[in-house]
Amino acid sequence: MSAQLLQAFLIALSTAVIAFPVGYFWAQWAGWLVFCIGLGLQLLFHFRNFARLERWSRSPVVDASLEGEGAWDGVFGRLYRHEKDLRAQIAQREEEIKMLVAAAQALTDGIVILDLSNQIIFCNTMAEVQLGLKLATDRGQPVVNLVRRPEFVAYLKAEIFDRPLTLRPERGEERVLAIHVIPYAGRRRLLQVKDITQADRLDQTRRDFVANVSHELRTPLTVLAGFLETLQEIDVGPDERHRYLEMMADQSARMRSIVQDLLTLSSIESAPPPENDVVDMANLIDKLRRDAEALSSGRHNIVVESDGRGDLLGAEPELVSAFSNLVANAVRYTPAGGTVRIQWKATPQGAEFAVQDNGIGIDPKHIPRLVERFYRVDRGRSRDSGGTGLGLAIVKHSLNRHQALLEIKSEPGVGSRFAARFPASRVAGI
Repeated sequence: MSAQLLQAFLIALSTAVIAFPVGYFWAQWAGWLVFCIGLGLQLLFHFRNFARLERWSRSPVVDASLEGEGAWDGVFGRLYRHEKDLRAQIAQREEEIKMLVAAAQALTDGIVILDLSNQIIFCNTMAEVQLGLKLATDRGQPVVNLVRRPEFVAYLKAEIFDRPLTLRPERGEERVLAIHVIPYAGRRRLLQVKDITQADRLDQTRRDFVANVSHELRTPLTVLAGFLETLQEIDVGPDERHRYLEMMADQSARMRSIVQDLLTLSSIESAPPPENDVVDMANLIDKLRRDAEALSSGRHNIVVESDGRGDLLGAEPELVSAFSNLVANAVRYTPAGGTVRIQWKATPQGAEFAVQDNGIGIDPKHIPRLVERFYRVDRGRSRDSGGTGLGLAIVKHSLNRHQALLEIKSEPGVGSRFAARFPASRVAGI
């Protein structure tokens, strides 16, 4: 500022130096006129640059042509650099904000930012889907006016956020949501919505599994304990003892089968992806036929329908386990005199292994749950046939690991058909 004042003083002094001789040697009024003209020109120069600055301040732009003369050139230069730097900073901040918004939109969890009045400031796309929100129209609205579940409203009102809120599905819904509220940015709240539907189902499956295993093992253990107690306390004859021992052996074998199937299922679930070993389907089909005839003991007609073409790529022990379960089920649930067909067909588009019978059939309402562990259409009949309730669960997991689909068709009194469909990538030798 001192340099600008010195420059203005020197210009005024120069004007006075010129005006003084004119007024002294010619006329006093002429000297004053020259002096006033000089000062007026200097004021006009500054007013012109000030007017340019005033116009620019109404609509600031980064304009390299924004220049001035003299002291004003430095002022305009600094304004130009400041505006340029400011706009660069704003552009950088906007880019960072865009990246943050894009990151929030990419999250698999729902995110809703609320103020302390629980009014919506922002939400991502996942939150819109999970909670039925729409940011374009719901911004600034109280979230409790849009998500009216009583437990959610009570959760926000209580303001006790040390534990998440679990929203169970209502009619027509399937999602189970866990809602966390976190203090955010001082006077904000971050509402995190996590879809825990799968975890909830797995947890329910685990509880059902433990309950089912306990139930399945309790029965044979109770029988064994009862017979042991009887034999220890009561003197029975040889025939009665032999009958008791046979029943105890049956229950022991049943427990052994359950444990073996559980171990098989656990090993399949925890095993690495199956190798692409070539499974000789001709030999496997022949083995399945022999096993079916041995299990049937001549009570059924076992038919193989295969042209002998094509093999599968995968883990042979898993495929043998899956196919054997399907064949064994068909034999167990087909009355004597019935027919069990083992079918194999392979094409360049894929392959199908199927087991068809004309047995008792299954009511369609049970079909969606057949692959659940320990699920039985008829518990008494299943136990009589020697089933553990894990066979189709083993089939499902084995086929899933080979990218195959299990298709079940059945009609009570007519029979059933279980077909495993394999993609072309699992077919060899075609």
